[in-house]
This record gives sequence, C-alpha cells and structure tokens, in this order.
Amino acid sequence: SPVREQHVSPGADRLNQSCLCLTLDREALCAALEQEADDAEFCKAHVRPRNNLFSNVPVFLPSASIVAMQATVSAIHGVSQLPAYQEQVLSWAPEIAHVDHGPIGAFMGYPVHLAVDGPKLIEVNTNAGGAFLNALLAKAQLACCEQMKRPPRLPTGMSFATDVVSMFEAEWQLQGATRPLRRIAIVDDAPEGQYLYPEFVLARQMLSRAGYDAVIAAPEQFRFEAGRLMLGTGVVDLVYNRLVDFALDQPGHAALREAYVSGAAAVTPNPRNHALLADKRNLV
Repeated sequence: SPVREQHVSPGADRLNQSCLCLTLDREALCAALEQEADDAEFCKAHVRPRNNLFSNVPVFLPSASIVAMQATVSAIHGVSQLPAYQEQVLSWAPEIAHVDHGPIGAFMGYPVHLAVDGPKLIEVNTNAGGAFLNALLAKAQLACCEQMKRPPRLPTGMSFATDVVSMFEAEWQLQGATRPLRRIAIVDDAPEGQYLYPEFVLARQMLSRAGYDAVIAAPEQFRFEAGRLMLGTGVVDLVYNRLVDFALDQPGHAALREAYVSGAAAVTPNPRNHALLADKRNLV
C-alpha cells in the first residue's frame, strides 16, 4: 500500500531482512567508552557484566519514519501548551505539578512501535535512558554487508556533546536563574545499582569536560538548607532527574521536592513535565 511504502521502505525492509551480520565492533565500542569515561576499566566494570546493554545488529529506519516520529513529538509539545489541555490534565495531576519554573524537560523519551502503517507512540518518558550510550554505539559499527558500504549519516560525538550541554544550559535559562550554572547533579535511586549507571558516568564526564561540576547522587544525599539545595558542602544548581517518583513524594526525596517547589534548583525533567507529557491518562 502507499502507506507501507512511505513508512517501511523497500530499502529498509531489505536491510532488516538481509543484513544480519554482526555490525558492532565491541573492541572499538569499548575503546570509545573508555576514552569518553576517562577510565581504562570502564568496559570491564560496567559494560561486560551487562550482556544486553548493546545489540550486535542494527535496525534500519527509513527517513519517512524519522520524519513521522519528529512530527509526533512536535504535535505533543504543541498540544501540551494549549490552555484547555493543561486545565484538563492538571485536574488529575498531583498538586506539585502545578508548580512551573520554566524547564520543559531534558532528554524526554518517545518510544514507538514500528508498524506497517507507520510508527505508533507507545508512551512518553521523563526518565528516558540510552542517549549517551547510543551516541558512542554509532562510532563502533562495521559495514559487514554490501548495503552498508555507504553507511548512514550519524551524529558525531562532538555534535552530541554540544547539543547535550546546550540542552542543560537552555533548561537553566528557562528557570530564570540570575547566577551562572555551575553544579549539575545526575540523580537516581541507588544510582550505582541502576542498569544504566554507565550512562550516568558518561553524562558526568561530558558535563565535566564542558566546565561544570557534575556529580552522580542519590536523592537522600541532598539537604535543603537556607533556601539552597546542598550536596556535601556545595550548592546544586540543576538536577538531571532520572527518578521514577514522578511527584517527588517519597520521604527520601523531600529535599529535592522542597528545592523544586521553591525554585531553588532547576529540576529537569520535573513533576510538571511528567503531568503534561508523560502521564498515561493523557494519551487518550
């Protein structure tokens, strides 16, 4: 059908059916990861024990599907700004979601199912993972079948790093802060036990190279003192939030909740982002 030709192109179909060789150069991947993490033991400690962290083979997407997915994301964000929509979804959201300090949500995720008639949205995530890992995965692909002799254009590590830093800086500006952004905390419950902990390390290193004091922390390590979010002896300006406690109402998250409500720190993604974009009741 014309729809099928648009979204699952014959070229993509052929690649997915015939290019079944191993395209991932794991040694090159480890070299890239260890360089990025500035840790010669990074793969041994964090990647090899996680057997399913990376796939050995790619999935090929036609450009029409990429365009359709981008259009869906744009439509979701457009709708989320409509006053009538906000009134409806905030009516069933927790009270904290009514707090709006400006940030729109860093690293929001939009998982899709690739159907014959085009990509279908599954959900929206405020704790999406994988971007840092995939940026390096792109550097370690082998052209092991004829169709890959002219590999697709992929973002370079440099452009990805620039975009990441720009995204966090934009969230800080949306917060309306008058002081410079200095300290960024990457936050999740028991972060070292998370399957995607390697990504936290890569994020920390990337932000550190950009000149920020980047740290990985569990939420109960924070203190809210004198109107500031504290970690150790230093003030935290921005929190890159990977928690699944979307309303920040667990007892161990109290300091983070106070900092968000008061605007003492930029939290991204935050409870309002979840209420407007990711609450599954909204998908109806």
